[in-house]
Amino acid sequence: MNKTILEPSREIEVIKETDVLVVGSGPGGLPAALSAARAGVEVTLVERFGCFGGNLTVVGVEGMHWYRHEETVESDGICREFEEKAIEMGAAVPESQSLSHEIDSEGFKLVADQLVSDEANLYPMLHRSFVAPVMEGDTIKGIITESKSGREAILAKRVIDATGDADVTFRAGGLCHKTPTEEMMAASVMFHVAGVNKTKFIEGVKSDPQTYSDWSGGGEWNIETSGKEDEMFSPFLKKPFEKAIKEGLIPPHLNTIAGTWGAIHDSGELTYMNLIHLDGCDGTDADSLTDYEIEGRKQVRLAIEALRNYTPGCKDIRLRNFGMSIGIRDTRKVECLYDMTESDVRNQGRFDDSIGIFPEFIDGYGILILPTTGRYFQIPYRNIVPKKIKHLLVSGRSTGGDRISHAATRNMACCAVSGQGAGIAAAISVKLNKDLLDLDPVLIQKELKKQGARYW
Repeated sequence: MNKTILEPSREIEVIKETDVLVVGSGPGGLPAALSAARAGVEVTLVERFGCFGGNLTVVGVEGMHWYRHEETVESDGICREFEEKAIEMGAAVPESQSLSHEIDSEGFKLVADQLVSDEANLYPMLHRSFVAPVMEGDTIKGIITESKSGREAILAKRVIDATGDADVTFRAGGLCHKTPTEEMMAASVMFHVAGVNKTKFIEGVKSDPQTYSDWSGGGEWNIETSGKEDEMFSPFLKKPFEKAIKEGLIPPHLNTIAGTWGAIHDSGELTYMNLIHLDGCDGTDADSLTDYEIEGRKQVRLAIEALRNYTPGCKDIRLRNFGMSIGIRDTRKVECLYDMTESDVRNQGRFDDSIGIFPEFIDGYGILILPTTGRYFQIPYRNIVPKKIKHLLVSGRSTGGDRISHAATRNMACCAVSGQGAGIAAAISVKLNKDLLDLDPVLIQKELKKQGARYW
């Protein structure tokens, strides 16, 4: 439909003026807000949902550190703090395929609330959706939000785009590129089930243990590994769905239903069911999101029926809950002063202006490399500074990079690394009244070290 209306001009109330404004509270946004507040400035954190955490809470992606093995080099900082705080508050259990803990998506809402509440100079704003940037030429001065309270403006000295889809940068006129829809990583609808007989389920896993080599079963699940992953245990479920297709319970074209489970609980809950993979979903298109939310839930019904019929211990399972929103892995990337490359993430990229490190963990576009050898790469400050727009930083999965580097930097723990670096950089920029382009990376690194994050 090409019909349009003209929205009348109006005055918008400024409800807040702040030093640093973080838009989005997911793995890239919450660390940005916490680190900026801890660096000594006033921070406002805007989130469209009713909880903090983004993919970790809203989507239900509970395996933040599922890549961790004996030789994995850790990023530390807020990335590690999330896990440790969740363990302390009883919101984490041992993860099935690694030396990490699966963070409970519901329990982490309480963890995030506590972390935010502990910072006296951090002002939270839930239930507010970003609508538009407030611009003066090519300088961002704040944002406009929409909520039950109406349309409101928030002004800030520095803004961090942690939306995951580069919404702020894109609408501010920044340089972005979007992966063609047909090439995007699949979206996922996460879910959890209850009523599992844990003893029988574990017996079934032990009698037919799966490895990462089982992912390479043809079609949708062909992957490239380094070879070292092929004999490592994976909580992979595919055979039940192959049987269901053969028996006519699942249509043949849905051979994409397969994937991993996160943890089996004594209570009979099987959590972080990452089994639904939806090609063709554009996370920047509301109509596409609507269609795939509904399709994803439809496929969950089929997956649960297959598990009941063909998986030991699952005869009496029931759906416990869905993630609150579909999980998106791939949309826009911001063009930054430096864009990460495949060579950087595969060959231990090193940078003088490093703001954090991340282990050699690549997961996406048919590649799975687990960090079992102590290799890691650094993330430069320039990677979170968008071209063209002043007073703006970006954190999370939309930082600059090519296709394969995105398969590394999109991961939640890496988003936390760029988020902590962005928060500190924004805070220092405000305190020194210096342009983001003129910051000395050594000052950022000094504060990172103070906050317990590794950048070297």
